[in-house]
Amino acid sequence: MTHALSRRPIVAMLAVTALLFGSLTFIATPALAQDAKTILRAAFDNWRANSSHAVVTMKIKRSGGTRNLTMESWTQGEKKALVRFTAPARDVGNATLQLGNSTYVFNPKLNQVIKLPASALSQSWMGSDFSYDDLSRSEKVIDDYNHTLISSSGNSHVIESVPKRGKPVVWGKQVLTIRKDGVLLKVEYFDQVGKRVRVMATDKVGRLDRRPYPVVMTMRADAKPGQYTRITTKSAKFDIPVPAYLFTKSNLQNPRD
Repeated sequence: MTHALSRRPIVAMLAVTALLFGSLTFIATPALAQDAKTILRAAFDNWRANSSHAVVTMKIKRSGGTRNLTMESWTQGEKKALVRFTAPARDVGNATLQLGNSTYVFNPKLNQVIKLPASALSQSWMGSDFSYDDLSRSEKVIDDYNHTLISSSGNSHVIESVPKRGKPVVWGKQVLTIRKDGVLLKVEYFDQVGKRVRVMATDKVGRLDRRPYPVVMTMRADAKPGQYTRITTKSAKFDIPVPAYLFTKSNLQNPRD
């Protein structure tokens, strides 16, 4: 995150990725709601596991040119994540640490660790189509939102997710497509009046550490045709021992070998 990815091996993250929303347009039976939540949990478990280490590249396409970055990320449980940029030279050492609900960034040029205020989480992360808010979300979204199984046919499920009453959210709704083996295929983000704002889609599914995985994912804003941010996971290991010192502010600023 100037700064770095987060919780999922990318995005992550990817990622990964926030699951935030606004008004429920489909009413599910309790059984269907539980099915949707179970499907979502399986997708998160497949993506993150109990711990992970990954090498990821990020391509940011803009009208004025393209940036290519490389990063290394580590996660442990639901509350700890570290991302550190390793290329290009001007971005080497930029890093992001997430501990619970707190996000810290390190800029080697300033040689300073900064805790991001809540007001900064909606800002673009490293000039990409992802925000810090995207990267700060974790499995807690599974319990903080209502999920409805809209359809289940062929090899995928489609789930609509909206926020529970009183939860602070960015999006009015999200619609997720998840392959039946737990691979996240697409996330559509809608604003508070129901207009789609952006979409994240899986461009390539491969196998990483013996599991099916969305190895190439692209985020596009509907209002910016031709522009995008593409994340490619080059390698990843899951359910591995991860040193506790990785997830400290001291290591964020002065990384150990």
